[in-house]
Amino acid sequence: MAVSIRNISAPGYADDLQIKTDTRAMSVATALFFMVGFLTCLNDIVIPHLKSIFELNYAEAMLVQFAFFSSYFVFSYPGGALVEKFGYKKTMVLGLLVMAAGAAGFIPAAKLALFPVFLAALIILAAGMTIVQVAVNPYVTVIGPAATASSRLNLAQAFNSFGTFIAPFFGGLLILRNAVAVMPPERLKSMSDVARQTYRALQASTVRLPYIGIALTLVILALALALIKLRPQASTADRTQDFRPGAFAEALTQRDSIWHHPWLIGGALGIFAYVGAEVSIGSLLVNYMGLHQIAGLHESTAAPFLMVYWGGAMTGRFVGSAILQRVRTGPLLGCAAIVAFALVVTSILAHGSTDVWMLPAMHLWHWNWQLFIPKSLAMWSLLFVGLFNSIMFPSIFTLGIQDLGSLTSKGSSLMIAAIVGGAIIPETTGKLADIIGLHHAFVIPAICYIYIAAYGIAALRRPAGSDVLLPVEPV
Repeated sequence: MAVSIRNISAPGYADDLQIKTDTRAMSVATALFFMVGFLTCLNDIVIPHLKSIFELNYAEAMLVQFAFFSSYFVFSYPGGALVEKFGYKKTMVLGLLVMAAGAAGFIPAAKLALFPVFLAALIILAAGMTIVQVAVNPYVTVIGPAATASSRLNLAQAFNSFGTFIAPFFGGLLILRNAVAVMPPERLKSMSDVARQTYRALQASTVRLPYIGIALTLVILALALALIKLRPQASTADRTQDFRPGAFAEALTQRDSIWHHPWLIGGALGIFAYVGAEVSIGSLLVNYMGLHQIAGLHESTAAPFLMVYWGGAMTGRFVGSAILQRVRTGPLLGCAAIVAFALVVTSILAHGSTDVWMLPAMHLWHWNWQLFIPKSLAMWSLLFVGLFNSIMFPSIFTLGIQDLGSLTSKGSSLMIAAIVGGAIIPETTGKLADIIGLHHAFVIPAICYIYIAAYGIAALRRPAGSDVLLPVEPV
């Protein structure tokens, strides 16, 4: 017997318009989205800081993102099981407390000045964030009328983006600016083990106060959420099935499978590539801007420029939302990916030193074209990639789960699991940077954008489907 599935975004589904949005619950939910975006982007500040403290190469530094984004793959299904057993609100409260424990883990990590302890704290923090992410999307849909659930999720996503926007400013101000001067590797090696560990502990201590504040904020949010009494509403389960990894999917008896839908498989690969490319660039930008041939900026000076990258993503979501009212998703996705690819390639080719390699065509005229390329072009072209990243997650997601019908929940689960690209691709980029240099290692994100462009352009031959309600992007 097949289980009937109702999609709350379907036309005509408005049987509870008389219900008003619970503003208290919505306020706490938007605060959760803000914290998720803020903490995710704060990694972009923590990574260069830990890299200088522990003398890490790029591959080792990218273990931060590997540990962080692997959690979406590892903990999403346990998070779904918690939702099934305890419900959305209790699951979010539990997730917030786990996040607080992870943030508090930075206190012993800073005191001991051990990189593995930092990674352990990050894994705990990311596990809590994943649990919250699994539950918070459907929670937003049940705290008000189903007909306006999409509007509430868009508002929540705006707060998520706002968190990513301001995190670099606060991270640079509270963590990087308060750090002591970085010692050259040669001097560190000449120091005794005790003196070296004392120096590392002093450097690492700058993360202690910010993460204490974060831990306390998360506990307060958990308490506020626990005290809110959600009005009981009928039939909330079938309204939210699209957001619960695997929810109700096992009850379906049809023989169809998600593996028989090539657009879904292609979309999952697109999410894998997009998250990987975006995280790779964001994580390495501070170190990239510190290269002499790029901009030669100190970490504390470079950090605020990340606001251009993440602020572009935030702004682009508002602009892209308006454009998508008039333009089909596939072509716009393809154009955005092509421009992102061109910007990354421009950054790779632009170089501030005199011994640069230039475009082959430029050698035909035997001109020093580098004289006409500003030294900061490599930096600014990469920063503006964020603007064109903005529409990629919702666009790929829409194309991937379009027309899945009763398989939508399984398809959504696959797409969310593909966020693991944020763990694998940055680590691969870091390894390549250790071999050929950071400047040219961004060829890996460039390749990712080629695939995304091809996926979007291929959608030109695909008929438009009905609108779907999308989960909020993790970053």
